[in-house]
Amino acid sequence: MKKSLMIISTAMLLSLFCYAQNDWKLKDNKDGIKIYTKTVENSNLKAIRVKVAVEATLSQLVSIILDISSAKDWVYSTKSASLLKQVSPAELFYYSEVALPWPITNRDFVAHLIATQDAKTRVVTIDGPVVHNYVPEKKDIIRVSNSYGKWVLTPLQNNMVYIDYTLETDPGGSIPVWLVNLFATKGPMETFKKLKVQLAKPAYRNIHLSFIKE
Repeated sequence: MKKSLMIISTAMLLSLFCYAQNDWKLKDNKDGIKIYTKTVENSNLKAIRVKVAVEATLSQLVSIILDISSAKDWVYSTKSASLLKQVSPAELFYYSEVALPWPITNRDFVAHLIATQDAKTRVVTIDGPVVHNYVPEKKDIIRVSNSYGKWVLTPLQNNMVYIDYTLETDPGGSIPVWLVNLFATKGPMETFKKLKVQLAKPAYRNIHLSFIKE
């Protein structure tokens, strides 16, 4: 138990661009899903952080995160998502369009997902920076060129995994404050509620990835 607590403590220290833990402010806590936000330095934007423990295997979670075809089913406000390049089972590039309320212009981005695992702790990290100019920009859609997401998945006892997810995004253009706040609180909560639903689907129930050690 002490070892598990130590691993959790280590994972909690990993945050986007090494931000101090006390800078994060708890904004919502429902169904075991804790949503934190913080103001990005020299900006009015907010970074988000989600902490939750779920009943799952590492392979199940990694499979869902890397299954781009299922993103519309659980990632908040995703209008479309498509795989661009599968570099390896643990690395890919994908395109996604984010639907925003009219009259605000939709955003899109290309992200580079890379999954790695620590051989000793078995903690899985999935980095997801956006890649600028990977594909041509589309008319009437604003391209997100500055964004970084990170998943830290820590295995616990009793078939549980502790998730620590961080995201900082500059959506570009003009975004009203109410929409920024919506995507900083409701968006993550809805996403992680639907992630739990995804975990129960038969497609992921008995999956095991060769590059993940449980």
